[in-house]
Amino acid sequence: MQQRTEKIREAAKRLLAEGAVDVVLGYRAGTVPMREQPFAARSVEEADELVWSSFCCNNLANFLVRRDEKTAIVAQGCVSRNIVGLLQENQIDRKRLKIIGVPCLGMVSRSKVLDKIGNKTVFAVEEQGEELVVKGKGFEERLNRKELLRDNCFTCQHRNPVISDEMVCEPVQDAAGGDIDKMAAPWEALAPEERWSTFKEAFADCIRCYACRDACPLCYCHVCFVDESKPQWCGKTQDEADVQTFHILRAFHCAGRCTDCGACESACPMGIKMRVLTSKIEKDVRQMYGYTPGMDEKATPTMSVYRPNDPQDFIK
Repeated sequence: MQQRTEKIREAAKRLLAEGAVDVVLGYRAGTVPMREQPFAARSVEEADELVWSSFCCNNLANFLVRRDEKTAIVAQGCVSRNIVGLLQENQIDRKRLKIIGVPCLGMVSRSKVLDKIGNKTVFAVEEQGEELVVKGKGFEERLNRKELLRDNCFTCQHRNPVISDEMVCEPVQDAAGGDIDKMAAPWEALAPEERWSTFKEAFADCIRCYACRDACPLCYCHVCFVDESKPQWCGKTQDEADVQTFHILRAFHCAGRCTDCGACESACPMGIKMRVLTSKIEKDVRQMYGYTPGMDEKATPTMSVYRPNDPQDFIK
């Protein structure tokens, strides 16, 4: 990780010093351990704050829309795919964007680390090869990094950037090794009534803070449908029906666009597993339409085109 950090800083300093960009979007250390935060470096000096670690969980593509400056962005596989999506949707200008590609080894789930150590207070986490050294008052534990990856990072199929202007290191094995279809399998085994029951249970704890929406690079509308009042598409309360309507409409809004980056799950303060809903949609789009979002800037997104022979069996 330290080598990636040094290369990111090196690239950022060069681009800023040459005047090629006005700002470099990356990550810096958070104010608490395991909480790296998005950071906009605007000078060579500030570039020294950029870091790369197992806790860079925010999707930085979220910060590209409506940005007028010449911008460089640090992008791993999923972030690069969201950049491609934003290019397809004409939300960013490729000529004003530099992409610093980072082959990714997967991000670690903070909640999994805390569960592993019994929710003790953590003062520091060091990365030593395949181990995380977690330190706190009166304890130090060495944990296997791979066992603590975020769920979406286990099944990631595209860890290398699909688009970049320069890379900070050699590509890694593209697939993480997990079977992405297994995410949707539990849904497919359920009868319709059981699916509805499972859905209601999965989202019962939602407090409608919209952290999932705000962390998502797909949600760049000037006014979100949940904030509209004329017409009011969705109630503003935390009643069960309003909560369910929000999540169902948002899931379909992201259909054929979601890259499974996991930013929504990482942002959720209630620990809701958003992927129980989006995984089935992702699989259907991939298998029924032969389309994987964010892989080709020139491709036509599935949901923006119609063919007479499109699958229609799901319309019942």
